[in-house]
Amino acid sequence: MLAFWVAQRRQEIGTRLALGDTRASISALVIRQALAVLGVGLALGLGGAFALAQTLSSLLYGVRPRDALNYAAVSLVLLAVGLLASYLPARRATRVDPISALGYE
Repeated sequence: MLAFWVAQRRQEIGTRLALGDTRASISALVIRQALAVLGVGLALGLGGAFALAQTLSSLLYGVRPRDALNYAAVSLVLLAVGLLASYLPARRATRVDPISALGYE
């Protein structure tokens, strides 16, 4: 989804680079977008998991239904994987050629 967003906004990113925006700020823009999506996903996922934990407690072996350490560990792993997955689109966004992006239309 993030790669599609970067491809859609190629012309805007090229314009930003042509106007003097740094590659670090373009990368930060893409990573902020990824963090927003990750934050919403984590919030909805944690809410759903917390709501269904008691119902699914018979399927959990050796884990309490509302174990905060497990929720935190899974959230950190998912956040790390999400940030790692956003690295490639962020790198691709910083390599947009401003000249070709401006001449796109």
